Amino acid sequence: MVDPKNTEQEVCVLGIWHLGAIYSSCLANLGCNVVGVDPDHNKVEALNKGIPPLYEPGLDELMAKNIREKRLRYTTDLKGALSKARYAVVTYDTPVNDQDEVDLSEIYRLGYEFATCLCQDTTVIFSSQVPVGTCEKIASTIKERNPSLRFGMAYIPENLRLGQAIECFLHPDMLVIGADSAATMESVERLFQPIKAPRVKVNLRTAEMTKHAINTYLATCISYINEIANVCDEVSADAMKVAEALRLDSRVSPKAPLFPGLGFAGGTLARDLKVLLHLGEVHDCSTPLVRAVLNVNEQQKGIVIRKLRKIYGSLKGLEVGVLGLTYKPGTSTLRRSASVEIIRALEVEEAKVKVYDPKADAEDLKHYGIFDRCPTPYAAAEGSQALVLITPWPDFKELDFPRLRSLMQKPLLLDVQNMLDADKMEETGFLYIGIGRGMQLSPFDVAK
Repeated sequence: MVDPKNTEQEVCVLGIWHLGAIYSSCLANLGCNVVGVDPDHNKVEALNKGIPPLYEPGLDELMAKNIREKRLRYTTDLKGALSKARYAVVTYDTPVNDQDEVDLSEIYRLGYEFATCLCQDTTVIFSSQVPVGTCEKIASTIKERNPSLRFGMAYIPENLRLGQAIECFLHPDMLVIGADSAATMESVERLFQPIKAPRVKVNLRTAEMTKHAINTYLATCISYINEIANVCDEVSADAMKVAEALRLDSRVSPKAPLFPGLGFAGGTLARDLKVLLHLGEVHDCSTPLVRAVLNVNEQQKGIVIRKLRKIYGSLKGLEVGVLGLTYKPGTSTLRRSASVEIIRALEVEEAKVKVYDPKADAEDLKHYGIFDRCPTPYAAAEGSQALVLITPWPDFKELDFPRLRSLMQKPLLLDVQNMLDADKMEETGFLYIGIGRGMQLSPFDVAK
């Protein structure tokens, strides 16, 4: 998919984790000459062997292909990488704390550092997830540090989804471009010319705000359907069918994330909600909806514990098997994973937890001190009094469910993603519980 118009574009991508790995590999595949920069020597060594920092379908092949064809390399040398770059694309993963509050210190440090490394007429493109006003602050820092430098500042909100990131980059629903001038806008358009998608051309602050707005809308949909689902459970209605009807309504998008479950995790959506709360406080602007979305999501995180307590009472000593550890299917990262939070909560209740995941990163497992990891889903199910399906890996639909059932001490299956056929699970002999499926189990049901 190399575009001959892009073969002379020199691009430096700064910060190589998920976003940076996708940007560097995809821009190289579009024909650009790309240098990726990261301060971690071990990571750079692995990247130059075509080994991405985390699992993403197709990324290792795409990265290796473009390294092999000499359009892509990685380095720790920031100054050298920027010396010839016409574009500096900032893709550092903006960290958040445990309260989902953004930490911009690394982003501001980077702006200060590369201000004296940029060559004349470079276009600086931020795609890191940052609060509204950040690009203007960094542009001011660059001007203060390097007054004679001519450069443009742009912001393109990242639109990637873990597990589908390459497709999202190459075929986005739209491309929002925020720029500080018409010349910068034209420069960004040249770089992204091979990507065919509607353009929304705006100023920097509007582009930054668009990212906040999109993620807040998605989070609102998730909290809304989860609140509906919790009511459905109490009145014996099926929230999955309710959500299906909603998506078929012409006033509701068929792609709206109306899927009852655990709520949103990973820090991405919550980060934007927290930014909007902060902006509301700073500017004396009330944001009760944003706060309510966060509150509903926080309550939803405890649904596994609540459902198990309703059946078993005390969870002390309860044997629990967990299927799925990663943040979502199609990735290897455990960072801010709902599964990790649930397992921690089960451990606080003194339950005995065994876990299986097909792709969980070994280094992440060490970092989190995880748990009793099993080599197969059947080992996780063996002897368990409850089996909790959390990450909806497609392979889980193909498991030998009669075998799983036979290995369990009690056949309680809690499917928090509603990915399994409830009728089939019950025919197999499971006591099946979904989220919002209108199914209630009592201690008597499990004791039988």
